[in-house]
Amino acid sequence: MNVSSSISPPRHIVLLGYGGLLPFIGLALLILTSVEYRPFLAVALVNYGAVILSFVGALHWGFAMSVQNMSAELRRDRLIWSVIPALVAWLSTLLPVPVGCLLLIVGFVVHFWQDRQLVRAVNLHAWYLPMRFRLTAVASVCLLIGAIAVVIFS
Repeated sequence: MNVSSSISPPRHIVLLGYGGLLPFIGLALLILTSVEYRPFLAVALVNYGAVILSFVGALHWGFAMSVQNMSAELRRDRLIWSVIPALVAWLSTLLPVPVGCLLLIVGFVVHFWQDRQLVRAVNLHAWYLPMRFRLTAVASVCLLIGAIAVVIFS
């Protein structure tokens, strides 16, 4: 059940959310085209992905702190979950770039699955899950491009 029947998020949320994809897209394209800086750009992609995965994990902390009528068990589960993406993200920065990219993809996909579980249990805006899906898909494709490019061109 959703708080808002509007499928369109407010303009500032669109700008911030989709604007956050620009580094993913830019770095993935630069990794494909820049031979000299590819190792640096690949590390930058993993690091940016780690920051963003940590950020989306924190969304669940915010939901646990602010959503009314959430059961104590669900609130506890959201608080616990909210720190797991940051741990996964940190681990991804310690691994070889292709493996780090793949771990981040898994982290983003699992986090989206957690978002789906949350939306089934509490009232969120109707636009939240579709937007999270699109953001997850684009970020994951860019990370996959980065991982493949590093393997192929190294």
